[in-house]
Amino acid sequence: MGKMDKMGKMDRKLMAVFRSIMISLVMLAGVVGAESPGSQGEVRFEAGAARREITPREAVPMWGYGARHDALSVGTLDPLYADAVVMSIGGEKIALVGLDLGRSPSEASLQRIRQRILAAAGISHSLIAGSHSHHGPVLELSDETGKGKGRFDAAIRYYRELEDNIVGAILEADLRRVPAKLATGSAQLDGFNRNRHTKIEPKPSDRTLAVMRLTELNGKSIATIINYAAHPTMLPATTLRFSADYVGTLKSEVEKSLGGIAVFFNGAAGDQSVNPAKGRSPAEYGAALAGEVIRLTHELQPRTVSNPTLRVSEDRVRFSARTDFANPVVRSLYEKAFFPELIPNFIDEYADGVRPRLTVALLNGEIAIVGASGEFFSNHAIRLRERARLRDLFFLGYCNGYHQYFPTIEGVAEGGYGADNQVSPVAIGAGEELMNSALLSLYRMSGKIR
Repeated sequence: MGKMDKMGKMDRKLMAVFRSIMISLVMLAGVVGAESPGSQGEVRFEAGAARREITPREAVPMWGYGARHDALSVGTLDPLYADAVVMSIGGEKIALVGLDLGRSPSEASLQRIRQRILAAAGISHSLIAGSHSHHGPVLELSDETGKGKGRFDAAIRYYRELEDNIVGAILEADLRRVPAKLATGSAQLDGFNRNRHTKIEPKPSDRTLAVMRLTELNGKSIATIINYAAHPTMLPATTLRFSADYVGTLKSEVEKSLGGIAVFFNGAAGDQSVNPAKGRSPAEYGAALAGEVIRLTHELQPRTVSNPTLRVSEDRVRFSARTDFANPVVRSLYEKAFFPELIPNFIDEYADGVRPRLTVALLNGEIAIVGASGEFFSNHAIRLRERARLRDLFFLGYCNGYHQYFPTIEGVAEGGYGADNQVSPVAIGAGEELMNSALLSLYRMSGKIR
């Protein structure tokens, strides 16, 4: 018995030592797992960027100035690009695409692009926005008789090429994804834009320059996302050559200084023009604005994102229309102001009322990206930013569609270009409703409203 007791005691001691070793190994595995990149359960933040040229190769009608009517383009001043950034958070992906165009693609094109990037790369969220250059191609024609087919077949061909290039830029950006660092910041710029609509003082202007810097872990630049509100309309309407306007110089100067790809998104610029005091030519103004971007980025220190999160919501809201396109008199006036093939496409777009798209993303619980499909007056973005109370808010106008001007209620009351129903068919107060919806989405995503 004594011998058996001694053996039992030894067994118990050995078991106790074994349990201690196993517990230590489990704890060590937990520590290593928490610190090792790519370990099971860890959420990684990744980003990639790519660019494709989207300048039309054939003569097509140009977008932005009704006085041109159906005059065809005669060449290129500087190339147009699609600039894409793809961010991945734990496998959830979002694409941000800036286009050197007057607007984002038409509804049919947008749907095809989204279907393709979802099928090819699992990218389920996208914000695709035009810079609002008035020296890009018309995007509203369609492949039907009386709506573009037969007369503007070059434009129809271009739309498919545009889709291919946007998809190509997004998929290439996705393939280039690497673990990334992130920094965002903003500055209030003095005198770079001005309110072109109101005569009532003080005139609102969204002076916020917002910047997002994405770098590799070693500090090499991936992309610089730039958000500022000012119409790229510095070139005269009589110029029938393609150009990104001031945005082209802005991006090239930022890339020379910082590396990577610069991506521009216009803001709530419905009532915001550039201030020529900051540069009389697109090149001068673009270089001056680039200087402000570079100055701001020097204050930003990209950091590894711990516990990154992404929340996205998208809604299409239907509003009644103030413009009756079915009225023959109204239709005739629009055909004279623009050109006949455009108007049936407008009628199709607004057959079920005005249906803007609102896309809201919240990154890491503190960075908002709000995309809206029209030209919003600046007070919409100013008030949303104040009420959201987040670290940074990027407002992307001309995004995921185009439904013309969204003036404020007081803007409609004052009247004038951008506020009257000739270029703002949406119901009065629609902009405020959409901003309230964006605010509710952001508060719900952040858990402040349940």
